[in-house]
Amino acid sequence: MIQNFFIEHSYLIGLVSFFFGLIGMPIVIRIAKTKGFVVRPNKRMSHTGEVPNIGGLNICFSFMLSYLLFEFSQMDQSQFFLIGLFAIMAVGFIDDVLVLTPIAKLFGEALAGIALIGFADLRITHLHGLFGIEQIGIVPSYLISVFILIAIINAVNLIDGIDGLASGLGILYCLFFAVYFGLAGADEKSWSILGICMIGALAVFFIYNVFGHREKIFMGDSGSLLLGYLLTAFVFHFCEINAYNKVPEMLHMSAAPSVAICVLTVPLFDTIRVSLTRIKQHRSPFQPDKNHIHHLLLRTGLNHLQTTCVLLTVSAFFVGLGILGRNWNIWTLLVVDFGLATGLTLILWRVINHKLYGNNADH
Repeated sequence: MIQNFFIEHSYLIGLVSFFFGLIGMPIVIRIAKTKGFVVRPNKRMSHTGEVPNIGGLNICFSFMLSYLLFEFSQMDQSQFFLIGLFAIMAVGFIDDVLVLTPIAKLFGEALAGIALIGFADLRITHLHGLFGIEQIGIVPSYLISVFILIAIINAVNLIDGIDGLASGLGILYCLFFAVYFGLAGADEKSWSILGICMIGALAVFFIYNVFGHREKIFMGDSGSLLLGYLLTAFVFHFCEINAYNKVPEMLHMSAAPSVAICVLTVPLFDTIRVSLTRIKQHRSPFQPDKNHIHHLLLRTGLNHLQTTCVLLTVSAFFVGLGILGRNWNIWTLLVVDFGLATGLTLILWRVINHKLYGNNADH
């Protein structure tokens, strides 16, 4: 009866996840400081002192504990997905501690993706008429799914550059998918609960990351890869249930792939822009720099929290665009989305140039 009550009032499960996170976070911070799992100040970071960088461990365990507590009956359907989730967290943790090469990291992500795409069979099988293609064969399905998986995971990983940004965006994105799956009917309830569990886990991290002073902690790759993996699963399932009309008619989105891109516009567009810029400058797209969107906003004089709030607001705008254009032509919504993202970026560069060079910026 208690379990059914919580499932019927699923927002309460988020509170349970939050509670688990509150209990676990001080333990994770203590372990990190004892074992030396910390980040020391360097030229690419603005923090002072040694800060633990394994916040993803607490996110993972509070998320999994709360989900399994209320959805253990779904283990037969979700076991491979959860194994993959734990595996991607492990890849991130190893990178946090040992610092993997980009190729080794990509290889680890692909291996973890096997559990999701291969064993859990959660993948893209339908292109919604994109390029005139509907259903696709198993080989293209696997290739496209792996590409999307790696793209989303690394986009989320790269956007994790300032306090509260990755976790704040994660909360927003999980809220969108949790609400959508929750409205889609009883068959999608477990997917909604997945999102709610992650919201609770991320909320604890957000508080410590943004407002913690002596108890500050970073998400690390263990957290950002985990979050990207979960969002990829949401995108796959979201596109698939819309492709095969498994949602009520009023919730159906014929442009589902473009809607998913709209939701994830900030990390995806920023990753594409930064990668193309590095390639144009004859540098490796994997080479780190301070040209990400949050770095640009910091140049305007905003602090970390203000920058995070701006990008959360912009992301909410693009989520709204996706909802508004959910039944537009796929290409139309995609062009509008990337056109607006490009326009906003150009405006930002103009603001930066004006701040740096004043009236000479126009010459």
